[in-house]
Amino acid sequence: MFVDTHTHFYDEWLLEDADAAVRRALDAGVDKMIQADVDSHERPDMWAIGNRYPGVVYQMLGLYPGSVKDDWREELDALEPYKDKGIVAIGEIGLDYHEGLEFVKEQKEVLRIQLEMAARMDLPVNFHLRDAWEDFFTILADCKHLHLRGNLHCFTASYEIYERANKYGDFSVGIGGVVTFKNASLAKTLERIPVEKILLETDAPYLAPVPYRGRRNESSYLPIIAEKVAEVKGLGIQDIARITTHNAETLFQI
Repeated sequence: MFVDTHTHFYDEWLLEDADAAVRRALDAGVDKMIQADVDSHERPDMWAIGNRYPGVVYQMLGLYPGSVKDDWREELDALEPYKDKGIVAIGEIGLDYHEGLEFVKEQKEVLRIQLEMAARMDLPVNFHLRDAWEDFFTILADCKHLHLRGNLHCFTASYEIYERANKYGDFSVGIGGVVTFKNASLAKTLERIPVEKILLETDAPYLAPVPYRGRRNESSYLPIIAEKVAEVKGLGIQDIARITTHNAETLFQI
């Protein structure tokens, strides 16, 4: 059994095929899938899919950094009705400066607010970080008293980044299709990260693993990622399935 700890069945690239994609994932041995939240525009579709598959598809709740615009206060208010709906994490939240720096100040404020929310609700956090590590670590240091736990989604950074994050909380790494890419340095980094800190994810419909790279990703491809992780760690795929499933079920309480 596998757990896909980060997927987006509601994304427009996957939405029309979402139910079939869930069935394909189940057929592939992916018994649990967690949808990462983005913003109020896509949240209704996300919840509708999750409601069709109780005990299989779970939900996070959060405002994605790329969705932080002038209306960020209204977007945070829009989280309120969903807080009591059985969410398993606050995410995906974080900082993303890749597409521009117009809302840097707002992104940092939104991240701090959501970290405090996660602490109050005693929930893990699911982080999205891109081109913003130093600001992220400044915020983590300021929030060390919150005793945060969670994971670094779509982790492709160095072992030193992983170690540094864990000075301020208890964080795992989400490993997806990038680990299968021919020239990716992630495999070398993964050798040093304890298997107890590894989660599997697809980020579907994005970042499909080889041999599907460049095509639409989906949760049914998670065993391909698991095979590569098993190879890197020198373990059998059944061991990786068992350990990463335990890691996910423990962190997200599913």
